[in-house]
Amino acid sequence: MAELRLSVTADPSAQARAVLVAGLAGFHETLLGPADAMPLGVFLRDGRDAVQGGLWGRSGHGWLFVELLFVAEAMRGRGLGAQLLAAAEDEARARSCGGVWLDTMNPAALRFYLRHGYESFGELADYPAGNRRVFLRKRLG
Repeated sequence: MAELRLSVTADPSAQARAVLVAGLAGFHETLLGPADAMPLGVFLRDGRDAVQGGLWGRSGHGWLFVELLFVAEAMRGRGLGAQLLAAAEDEARARSCGGVWLDTMNPAALRFYLRHGYESFGELADYPAGNRRVFLRKRLG
């Protein structure tokens, strides 16, 4: 067997990441069965078709993970975030997901998610310093 060496970089390659993702995906599939992973995008577009906000996530193992939800500041307060979230939840149900999970470090976003039926299931205190990262979920009926 070839000798292994440890390397540390602040500029890892996409190819190196792909090796790790493929290895973990294979391991998890053996352990948990197929993830049936599928990306999801829900977007707010203006008259020129430019994205002004949206939601980015992925479903797998019966859950939708919301990675990003953003509405341009000038468009906030119109219920657009709620519409994005509702559309994603509808799609999650169509994909037979039993729930949605996400995390936030934004206190206003935390209040938004709690108002929309999400519950906290954990937090990382002092991340970033003086704040917290909250993990939330919502069971879909």
